[in-house]
Amino acid sequence: MNRFIRWLFPSLQILIGLMFFLAVLASGERMMNVDGDLGRHLTIGKFILDTRWIPTKDVFSHTMGGEDLTPHEWVAQVVFALMERWLGLAGVVWLCALMIALTAVLIFQLSWERSGGWLTSIFVTLLTMAASSLHWLTRPHLFTFFFLAVWLKGLEDLFQGKRYGRIFLPLLMLVWANTHGAFLAGFVVWVVYGLGLFWNIWVEKMSVDALSEKFRSWLWVGGLSLIASLINPAGLDLWKTSVGYVRNAYLVGHTAEYLSPDFHTPSTFPFLFMVILFLGVWGISRQKPRMDEVLIVVLWTAMGLYSARNIPLFAVVSAPVLAKSIEMLWKERQGYFVWLDKLQHFNLRLQSVDSKTGGWVTFLLVIVLSVWGARSGWIPARFAPEVFPVKAMDWLEIHPQEGNVFNYFPWGGYILYRAFPEVRVFIDGQTDFYGEALTRQYEQVITLSEGWQEVLAEYKVQWVLMPASSALVRTLESDSMWQALYRDDVAVILRRVP
Repeated sequence: MNRFIRWLFPSLQILIGLMFFLAVLASGERMMNVDGDLGRHLTIGKFILDTRWIPTKDVFSHTMGGEDLTPHEWVAQVVFALMERWLGLAGVVWLCALMIALTAVLIFQLSWERSGGWLTSIFVTLLTMAASSLHWLTRPHLFTFFFLAVWLKGLEDLFQGKRYGRIFLPLLMLVWANTHGAFLAGFVVWVVYGLGLFWNIWVEKMSVDALSEKFRSWLWVGGLSLIASLINPAGLDLWKTSVGYVRNAYLVGHTAEYLSPDFHTPSTFPFLFMVILFLGVWGISRQKPRMDEVLIVVLWTAMGLYSARNIPLFAVVSAPVLAKSIEMLWKERQGYFVWLDKLQHFNLRLQSVDSKTGGWVTFLLVIVLSVWGARSGWIPARFAPEVFPVKAMDWLEIHPQEGNVFNYFPWGGYILYRAFPEVRVFIDGQTDFYGEALTRQYEQVITLSEGWQEVLAEYKVQWVLMPASSALVRTLESDSMWQALYRDDVAVILRRVP
């Protein structure tokens, strides 16, 4: 009977993972339609599978054709394309749900190992996932959420004397660097751990001999991981692209997710609450955190305040520290309040019950059933016709247009998904590739700034696919040199009159 319970009834951490897995499956369609990047990722993934070539030159646009392209997400794109071929768009949603669920399980595990408190770890995990949810999209950055949690656990285990991390972490970096450009976050965390070691030696006056093994492991992992990150189709250009984009103030300022968080929107409240919790708990607790813990929280808080894109990464790396800090404060205050003692008693009972359960069989059963659900069409997954030019692209399949197109920036990925290679876009969401010059020209056209006609002439634009409400459409419709071929409530297609 005990073995049956152990195999079938899920533990609390597995229940948390299942909860997030099912929640993401239910909201997958919303995640698909927040931006248009998924279409581009699927197109590139299919291109790699069909040609057996990882493109290092652009073949997806007519504006930058033949220019050097840094394929910094090619592994994720191939995986997305494989899932789409197997299960349709629902397969991509399924994969993203699984990544988020596994990240939640790992965050709970890290919080539990650092704090030893079951209730505290549950609370922090739920808060962490709420903070990261503002950037849950069907895009490769979800791999970074998961890899960062794995990387964090590997470093913690390494500093606890477990040597598997010396090989495992560089191998993880090899995959990470070819999956998403935010692999740099792993090196940021690695540097912080090293600063913690130096602090212990120089300020805390700890014995160098006592820390020598940790220091050697830290250097070994960093050196091998750096080498591993250079094993990619673009080599050193991968680093140049990832760092160079962040340094471009114009591109960063025109990308919503790179802007500072807007604390008037509810999606940022969990992040704000986590920061306030740190200030409160550290302010009144008698026990102080380790220096590397202080550094990692302060650094990622600053990065989260600078760019909303960093908030999920802040949540992942700071969760174990927050759990430990809350648990330490909780133990300090035992005996002061009766309700705290009762809560601690409940916490111990909960741990005792949870230790008798496992639940991985239940988790795997849900995963298998969800695959069947995806194949049966039960998981909602489609490009919304009120967001993307679905009907316009249906019309284009019957009435293909020759020549170069000028397209709406957020629709670039979807146009590629529907019409590549027959149609190559003017621009899409890959702003790190298109750069400031072309992005400025795109903005010049859609705002009808001086010289916008010359931009269309420079790129030999013969037809336009833009939102029905755009100023460009209204202007071209009043121009005798342009003719409207198609119109619906979302999109308009216009063609230059010969």
